[in-house]
Parts: sequence; C-alpha cells; structure tokens
Amino acid sequence: MKVILETSKCIGCGACAAICPQVFEIGTDGKSHLIKGTKGPAGREELVSDEPINGIDDAVNGCPVQAIKTEK
Repeated sequence: MKVILETSKCIGCGACAAICPQVFEIGTDGKSHLIKGTKGPAGREELVSDEPINGIDDAVNGCPVQAIKTEK
C-alpha cells in the first residue's frame, strides 16, 4: 500500500492526525506530514507499507480537501 499526501492541498485541520496518529502529524508549518514518509514531487509526500494501516481509510475519507490518497 502507498499513502500519498499532497501537502500543497493540506489546510491543517488535523483530522488525519487525530484519526491515524501512527501515520500523520501536524508539522511546525501547521500542515499534515507523514511521520515515516519520503518527499515526492513538489508538495507531495509518500509512504509505502507492506502491512495494512489501521484507520487509513477513515483518514482518507475524513480529509475535507481530499489531500490524502492510497494506492494498493
């Protein structure tokens, strides 16, 4: 599974970090970031996991600006 966070779209509401704190955190810039993610193209972070991530679907659905996507 790959988690893709488009930080350029993030408004910093914190829903993802509240729902899935093992994956997301709010950075000093007030936006969400992937805790163990890597920088992708500008304004994007990616996290690849071989294991299922509890709560990730809820975090995707809870993002009001659709800044989070998953690829299986």
